[in-house]
Amino acid sequence: MEFKRIGVVGAGTMGNGISQAFAAAGFEVSMTDVAQAQLDRALAAIGGSYDRLVKKEKMTAAHKAEALGRIRISTELSAVKACDLVIEAATENLDLKLRIFRQLDELAPAEAVIASNTSSISITRLAAATKRPEKVIGMHFFNPVAMMALVELIRGLQTSAETYAAVEAVAKKIGKHPVQVRNSPGFVVNRMLCPMINEAIFALGEGLASPEQIDEAMKLGANHPIGPLALADLIGLDVELAVMQVLFEGFKDPKYRPAPLLVEMVEAGYLGRKTGRGFFSYGR
Repeated sequence: MEFKRIGVVGAGTMGNGISQAFAAAGFEVSMTDVAQAQLDRALAAIGGSYDRLVKKEKMTAAHKAEALGRIRISTELSAVKACDLVIEAATENLDLKLRIFRQLDELAPAEAVIASNTSSISITRLAAATKRPEKVIGMHFFNPVAMMALVELIRGLQTSAETYAAVEAVAKKIGKHPVQVRNSPGFVVNRMLCPMINEAIFALGEGLASPEQIDEAMKLGANHPIGPLALADLIGLDVELAVMQVLFEGFKDPKYRPAPLLVEMVEAGYLGRKTGRGFFSYGR
């Protein structure tokens, strides 16, 4: 099983980062989204990222042009009909992902593998929504995709050894470090990371310290390169909340309950960098 053309469903931060990585590695990429404006922003973001690589002499101008030329955009999900690996990178919402997986199962070639970039949702459950459960796998990239080497490869109960081996190989081809993870709420990284962020939000909500002080304490006291609240803003507070809800529902353990302030911030639409305001403010 070898992949040549990659479909990426969703042109947000993760989707455009995944598309960028595959195109730079020589793969043909079909990136889809329901909104043309989002696709245009994604292409601009990819171009800007390539420009920074050219400036740092990690990519030539010719390589940049070739990579951009490998990316096709479409508002029609039917664009995946020509793909042999389709990676879903839509919003972290179970009902939405199930609907997309059913559509992809109908549209993608019978031999194609369907992967999800979900950060917490059960791969076994997503696979069960298709007629090819053995060809479904989790392929969880980390933000920013261009800089982060890790990809969690999550095997659902139905995922075949052949599917896993092929996806592991392609992850290495694009310069990533794949780690095999068993299907479980939050997988490995987010099961540890998101509760830490959630606890920082509890501390803020209880008035223990300011956002700046909490982040400074973790950077200086735990040698973290970025504070937990700034990291939450980078990830997206809606994503943080979605992961905590999956952990809470999956384990029925009160230690995973979302912080009330996190819930309120999401209700207010303060989602972090992508909206210009989270625990910190960002010029837009």
